[in-house]
Amino acid sequence: MQFKLNGRPVDFDGDPQTPLLWVIRDWAQLTGTKYGCGVSICGACTVHVDGEPVRSCGLPIEDVANHTVTTIEGLSKDRSHPVQKAWIEKDVPQCGYCQSGMIMAAAALLQKHPEPTDAQIDEAMTNLCRCATYHRIREAIHAAAGV
Repeated sequence: MQFKLNGRPVDFDGDPQTPLLWVIRDWAQLTGTKYGCGVSICGACTVHVDGEPVRSCGLPIEDVANHTVTTIEGLSKDRSHPVQKAWIEKDVPQCGYCQSGMIMAAAALLQKHPEPTDAQIDEAMTNLCRCATYHRIREAIHAAAGV
């Protein structure tokens, strides 16, 4: 299966039912995308497929053939994406485990809604954070929107 991963064309010849998460982590050796629940609920594994946020743990690799996948590593090479900068500025993470998925969800939200309302943030940000830094996540999204 051919697809683009962080802007580069790749060809995966393994089992077409392999979840995208494991292709990203094990085959491509990009470990920023995290395994959380394994059933597409928590959002730790959120990546973009053609710009849309998706939970990669439950998505078979065959479903991304001829599509573009962007991981946290592809968002920027040096943490210069406005969401990443805002995350650092607002000191969002505590444990940090869910943060790459959160950042990917927030970046997709800002692509659709450059100045999101709190209601739009609540609707889009369905990722779970055990540390409950939701108030700082909202602050960071608003800060990134202002950039």
